[in-house]
Amino acid sequence: MRFADRVAVVTGASRGIGRAIAIRLGSEGARVVVNHPGEAEMAEQVAAEIVRQGGAAMVADADVSNADRVAQMFDAALTRWNRVDILVNNAGICPFVEWFDLTEDLFERVHQVNLKGAFLCSQAASRIMRDQGRGGRIISLSSISALVGGSFQTHYTPTKAGIRSLMQSLAIVLGPYGITCNSILPGTILTDINQAHYQDPTILTRDSARVPLGRLGEPNDIAGVAAFLASDDARYINGADILVDGGLFVNLQ
Repeated sequence: MRFADRVAVVTGASRGIGRAIAIRLGSEGARVVVNHPGEAEMAEQVAAEIVRQGGAAMVADADVSNADRVAQMFDAALTRWNRVDILVNNAGICPFVEWFDLTEDLFERVHQVNLKGAFLCSQAASRIMRDQGRGGRIISLSSISALVGGSFQTHYTPTKAGIRSLMQSLAIVLGPYGITCNSILPGTILTDINQAHYQDPTILTRDSARVPLGRLGEPNDIAGVAAFLASDDARYINGADILVDGGLFVNLQ
């Protein structure tokens, strides 16, 4: 129960990687704010699972690209538990689309949710952590896509590179307050974001074969890394990237 005295805000926690992270932190005693973008029923299920495993939870319906809604979410966390110790910037979208079909509206929406959302939540959380004087942890879900291109992700990869860069800069700014800022770079993880893509067994087999471990990732593969970065064991890790991809990135031969 290494997070028994801590409050964590996990964005996009109603499904996928965010769900796994929220449950993992809650299972180790954290009080978790389960953020969701209008998915109340799914978020309540996550909160119930956290409580079942010994943690505490509240749900917060907030579009992370909306500054007012983000402020309300953190105010609600303070009202309920009077502290914020951990932020996991997980909320993100990536509708696969051909480059020549990519619209300005979609490009802007992906940037607002993925990158602007990480900015807004990081600023709100770090102000609280600074004023508390106990340090804190900001963990952001970047992606292997911050390092490589994606033909159907030309709107998405720049946001993940931006998140990685944001954490590096914030590591410098917030380090003096004892707040560490790090990125997790998942490889291909089977979630709702790519579910339709992997309905084709040929694509699933092909992509799995590219990973030296022989399989695509699962949300829990990321949750364990997030829990480590949130813990005291990672107290001297700051401005780092952790690539969690089963060896995909190095398999170029």
